[in-house]
Amino acid sequence: MSGASRGVEIPVDRVTLGGDLTIPEDAMGLVVFAHGSGSSRHSPRNQYVARALQQASLATLLMDLLTRDEEAMDRHSAHLRFNINLLAERLVHATDWLAGQPDLRDLRSGYFGASTGAAAALMAAAERPAAIHAVVSRGGRPDLAAPKLASVRAPTLLIVGGADPVVIGMNREAMRELRCQTQLEIIPGAGHLFEEPGALDQVARLAGQWFLQHLNPDDA
Repeated sequence: MSGASRGVEIPVDRVTLGGDLTIPEDAMGLVVFAHGSGSSRHSPRNQYVARALQQASLATLLMDLLTRDEEAMDRHSAHLRFNINLLAERLVHATDWLAGQPDLRDLRSGYFGASTGAAAALMAAAERPAAIHAVVSRGGRPDLAAPKLASVRAPTLLIVGGADPVVIGMNREAMRELRCQTQLEIIPGAGHLFEEPGALDQVARLAGQWFLQHLNPDDA
């Protein structure tokens, strides 16, 4: 069942990023969400998946990867949302910050990335192989993390909609570059945003199973 939620402020270089942290009782792991282009921690799709993970006794951190000023600028220019190096660097800083929190430091961590956020998650996982134990990508753009794919060590689940053929191709290509345990799940009839009835339920179920398998300390 879901636990108490609190807002957090995560210092990253010269800026501070906002986040929503939820820690269920007897949490068995922690999942950090990396949202897609043009989105934020208030993404209804990521929030939906986060609630399902909380019900499965996984702590979640939904965080912004851009400040409010940067988001406002990006709405006009759209240049920051594709700066995968910047987004990955901020995920790495958040991962280091989480490791210093007394109520979280004993939890094994994973990333859930959507769209361009999946590329940032894969790059950050490559930078912190000892800290990140699982990655789930929803409709991800792993091609944007191509230089780092071979360095990812965390077991990676790629979830793609069956009606999203271009992204299916990108994910199949990424599987050839990844050297970690990798699995591709295609949800029939789902588009890039998984807006079809039941599609997000399938995403949440697959993600929950993956994270529980790889973040559960009893299975370490």
